[in-house]
Amino acid sequence: MLSIVVPIHNEEHSILPLYDRLTAVLTAVGRPWEILFIDDASTDRSIELLTNLVQTDPQLKVIRLRRNFGQTAALQAGFHAAAGDVVIAMDGDLQHAPEDIPALLAKIDEGYDIASGWRKERIDNAITRKIPSRIANWMMSKASGIDLRDFGTTFKAYRAEVLKEVHLYGELHRFIPALASMYGARVCEVPIQNPPRVAGESHYGLGRTFRVLFDILTIRFLLKYYTRPMHFFGAFGLIGTLLGSVILGYCLVVKLVYRMDIFIEHGPLMVAGALLLVVGLMMFSTGLIGELVMRTYFESQDRRIYAVREILTQKPEDRVVQPR
Repeated sequence: MLSIVVPIHNEEHSILPLYDRLTAVLTAVGRPWEILFIDDASTDRSIELLTNLVQTDPQLKVIRLRRNFGQTAALQAGFHAAAGDVVIAMDGDLQHAPEDIPALLAKIDEGYDIASGWRKERIDNAITRKIPSRIANWMMSKASGIDLRDFGTTFKAYRAEVLKEVHLYGELHRFIPALASMYGARVCEVPIQNPPRVAGESHYGLGRTFRVLFDILTIRFLLKYYTRPMHFFGAFGLIGTLLGSVILGYCLVVKLVYRMDIFIEHGPLMVAGALLLVVGLMMFSTGLIGELVMRTYFESQDRRIYAVREILTQKPEDRVVQPR
């Protein structure tokens, strides 16, 4: 079964054409399907149109959020409500062509866990969108270790069991492939169309690119130090503690041997040594607290730090097989 998740925010001009094209494509695919529109507190006629549609189509579900939570939250709401074995996420502004869905499904059928869209020929403004996007995508690829050329597009197909391992917050929806790779998800890229926006204004601008930088730092930390925060904070703590100890030790030797007035002769150096020592100890403490938090999280949630793809055994009751 297929679940199509479409976040909507003030897209009244696109809803009906998108619905018509989606139903045509999904009917041609020939698999059971459902469409989930997630209304992220639209202020135009979007919810009115969706309400009329849901009364005529039992395969359509509309989820209204209480306020504007943002795209990541809307996607998470759709993922939670999706009943399909394969979940496809896409934007509701018709800049994602429903006709590309079969190409994404073909990669899932080949055995990939995530098929990510790649806007090979972008029609966006070069200064405000194309160049910043290429820089951000290059940085995301290096930080996450996932060789994708287009992290920004929402148009992706996922196996449902992969999404169960991923918990979204902030604006991390663009990093789902990287987060899923923590559990061994196999990711591929599929060229998709990038048609121009038919109506309305884009909700993204140049300012969004700068927020991506903070997300890159977040995802780098999560991927590398998620279960061992002490390895991150402890390294800085060790460097600060050693440098601070060496500087203060030097100041102590100078004071004892040469009888100098340290505050007059080496005041700034002594202050720097004391700060490095204190900061180093604080980083150590942060690392230890992080270790305790992670231990509490995994044990209280009964979460595992691994994911099983399959269990091979002659005992049917012990056999677990995930789709390849």
